[in-house]
Amino acid sequence: MVEIRSITLEDLPAFRETLDAVARERRYLHMLEAPPLERLTNYVRTGLEKGHIHLVAAEGAKIAGWCDITPGINGEVHVGHLGMGVLNSFRGQGIGQRLMEAALARARVLHLEKIELQVFTANQPAMALYKKLGFVEEGLRKRARLVDAVYDDILLLALFLD
Repeated sequence: MVEIRSITLEDLPAFRETLDAVARERRYLHMLEAPPLERLTNYVRTGLEKGHIHLVAAEGAKIAGWCDITPGINGEVHVGHLGMGVLNSFRGQGIGQRLMEAALARARVLHLEKIELQVFTANQPAMALYKKLGFVEEGLRKRARLVDAVYDDILLLALFLD
């Protein structure tokens, strides 16, 4: 059974493996491979210390996916920036939706007013999930990404929580 819970430092090697697997698909994330474990550990540790939202979908010691929301800075502290991913072998099971619903519930507790994200327009399943959860289009960056000689547009989406 896949459990949705907050990430722990003990999860980091498995989380990095999952992040790397999704990144190496070269279709869903801005990064094409996961950062080194030390850098990822510093990022997650800092986020946990600041109370940022970072959830994982865990099946035992395996991390099936993640969803994080990082609050903005200065005049954008009311806005959270969402990132997520699910391992290929776990897709289509509702894990992404469960992760997002749990993360959005925590964002409301933290009194965030708006959640923003970027999605490649070729990622139709993710776009459908975001729209199902109430995200609306705010903009489009045409030919914003070029990987493996293929251009992709980036759709800017937002959800107002108030």
